[in-house]
Amino acid sequence: MSKLFAFSGSDDFCPGGSIYPNLKESSLFLYPNQDVYFPPCKRYRISAPFVFAGGKFEQKKPSIEVLPDECLFEIFRRLPGGQERSTCACVSKRWLTLVSNIRRDEISDNKTPQASDLEHENTDKKGGVSSEDVDLDVEGDGYLSRSLDGKKATDIRLASIAVGTASRGGLGKLFIRGSKSRHGVTTVGLRAISRGCPSLRVLSLWNLSSVGDEGLCEIANGCHQLEKLDLCHCPSITDKSLLAVAKGCPNLTDLTIEGCANIGNEGLQAIARSCPNLKSVSIKDCPLAGDQGVASLLSSAPYSLTKVKLQALNITDVSLAVIGHYGKAVTDLSLTSLPNVSEKGFWVMGNGHGLQKLKSFTVTSCRGATDSGLEAVGKGCPNLKQLCLSKCPFLSDKGLSSLAKAAGSLECLQLEECHRISQFGFFCSLINCGAKLKVISFANCLGIKDLNSGLPPLSPCESLRSLSIHNCPGFGDASLFALGKLCPQLQHVELCGLHGITDAGVLLLLESCEAGLLKVNLSGCVNLSDKVVQTISNLHGWTLELLNLDGCKISDASLVAIAKNCQLLTDLDISKCTITDSGIAALAYFNPINLQILSVSGCSMVSDKSLPSLGKLGETLLGLNLQQCKAISSRAVELLTEQLWRFPSSGMICYYFLSLTMGVGFFMAEFP
Repeated sequence: MSKLFAFSGSDDFCPGGSIYPNLKESSLFLYPNQDVYFPPCKRYRISAPFVFAGGKFEQKKPSIEVLPDECLFEIFRRLPGGQERSTCACVSKRWLTLVSNIRRDEISDNKTPQASDLEHENTDKKGGVSSEDVDLDVEGDGYLSRSLDGKKATDIRLASIAVGTASRGGLGKLFIRGSKSRHGVTTVGLRAISRGCPSLRVLSLWNLSSVGDEGLCEIANGCHQLEKLDLCHCPSITDKSLLAVAKGCPNLTDLTIEGCANIGNEGLQAIARSCPNLKSVSIKDCPLAGDQGVASLLSSAPYSLTKVKLQALNITDVSLAVIGHYGKAVTDLSLTSLPNVSEKGFWVMGNGHGLQKLKSFTVTSCRGATDSGLEAVGKGCPNLKQLCLSKCPFLSDKGLSSLAKAAGSLECLQLEECHRISQFGFFCSLINCGAKLKVISFANCLGIKDLNSGLPPLSPCESLRSLSIHNCPGFGDASLFALGKLCPQLQHVELCGLHGITDAGVLLLLESCEAGLLKVNLSGCVNLSDKVVQTISNLHGWTLELLNLDGCKISDASLVAIAKNCQLLTDLDISKCTITDSGIAALAYFNPINLQILSVSGCSMVSDKSLPSLGKLGETLLGLNLQQCKAISSRAVELLTEQLWRFPSSGMICYYFLSLTMGVGFFMAEFP
């Protein structure tokens, strides 16, 4: 007769819990023919099974963790789909590392019916992907784009990206900006990208001191479709990396190298030999890069290279001669801080007759940019449309005039800190540029002095649309009077920081503009008053869209004139002006205009009384600046914020950001 063993629910057979996961296995201790009764008993929560060995109980690792990496690797690569592998990668860092090291060609092609059905569900009747399944990070070519900044730039995140993007179309663009963190990106992370993202086409590495040749060589060996490479401030990367890139990535079209002290001629020459489709080259602050490497790059793709930027390099006139001869497709050329390039280099480049397609030319801090050198460039570049000259100490009025006359297709002329240029050079360039000049801009040119005598009769420059003069202290009313006669079709006028101009000079210019001004910036012109604003409103209010009066001597009368006549005005800056609450009220109620941006920063006489007026303007405002308005209290700002929150302008949702530092103010941004 069977014998019953009765246990209460609270009693344990063995202190510390059962030694077996299944309590019925306790019968092994009894005789085979003996029946045993097991009442319900509360199970104990254990993290892993126990084994009895050596007279004591030992906890054993889960069986799956006992498997070596080789076995797990084989299991993972045989999983039916990318989603399953992504799920496994979430288990632990070990599994993530293993999954991220599986190459695309190592994945077993076992497609389950469920995966096929899922793909069929995500495809519409026309064979495309439904709109609900489109990822926001998908680029136009169908590949994903990812960016890691600062402390987020780690090997673990790169491994996650490699695994996660593999099942969603593949990674196309990767941008990494490093930090000084100990857990930054290393070779391990780049190896995961190289094995899991063979579709990578754009790679940008910034401030990654821990990334060396081994990591970039992994990319070159696994990402053969790479087209754009950006290396900035990566001191551990040497020519060895570029040799690997040249061998493994023949489709490279864009190369940017900046602040890489160990990259020199050997690496650049390798790129030149193996990458014949280069379209853009930018090299900056690489002390080992000289004429041999740069000249090889520039001459390797004479019919595809369109953009060239060289800055802070130890190159000589030889490199410029190569540009002048082989730059048959170059449209954009920028030369900055090249101390070893002389006047001869610019002269030879201009006379090389290779820059026939050059449209944009920028020269900054180059001692070789002299009168004869730049004149030769102007003659050798018949299609030059934009010319920017900055910090050219040897450029004079004669050279600028000759350059303007030689470049007959010039549309935009910009000069900054060219102190040998005087008023005569300015007007001669304006006259000699031909009938295509649309934009002229002078900034911080201390050699400009106001005209003491009038200019001879000259034909007007009908093509000029934009005039910008910034911080040229010698520019005065006589110059404005001459400009008014020469430029009747101006639409955009910027006269900033000109303490020498008054109402009389500006009025002459305004009255000469026949087309109707769209944008007027008079910030920092401290001698301008209400009379100028009233004239602008009366003559150009029907076209005016932007008006900047920061620091001008204007009062409420100007705001009344603006409210009456400027119905199209969307951007108004009256910072640091002597306006009061009455002026704000005139803007809001006299004849409401559709202002979107309003700045009254530093207007000390605007107080809490303007709260209703600002609330009224808030129906159309997208941005409002009240910084340094000390007469407006914090409580008023809070009330105004609550009121403006109710006005989603033009169907947009508006968000407000309060800034109570250094006074009271807030900024409002819009999102669709």
